[in-house]
Amino acid sequence: MAMKSLRRAAVFSLAIALPVLAQAYPGMAATREVKTAAAHAGMAMGAADLKMAHAHLQHVINCLVGPSGNGYDAQAENPCKGMGQGAIPDAKGDAARQSRLEAAATQARQGLKATTVDRAHAAAQKVMSSLQADQGPT
Repeated sequence: MAMKSLRRAAVFSLAIALPVLAQAYPGMAATREVKTAAAHAGMAMGAADLKMAHAHLQHVINCLVGPSGNGYDAQAENPCKGMGQGAIPDAKGDAARQSRLEAAATQARQGLKATTVDRAHAAAQKVMSSLQADQGPT
């Protein structure tokens, strides 16, 4: 019984500590958000139709810009909710990284304007390449 209580206390402590650590070390949050955005760029690349490609590109934007950022859509899913404030704001203090992430967000916004699935796939490929090139702290 004591062991169960100890495990619960450890899990609870971890659940409290992770968001606090993400706020204390925004670079960690940005790295997680970039990885999640890259996963959704990959999903957009593999989308069978334009609607799904657009949905995943919007997820990329939401992860990169955060709830207060340019192009954030509160009606769309934010797979990075709870990780931080968005990869771009969480990369504050690293202007070069913010610039790379802004470029990826711009590419994703262009992908949202695509009128064919092939063009959306091409935009998602550019986003993926940009995000993979990001060498933020791990």
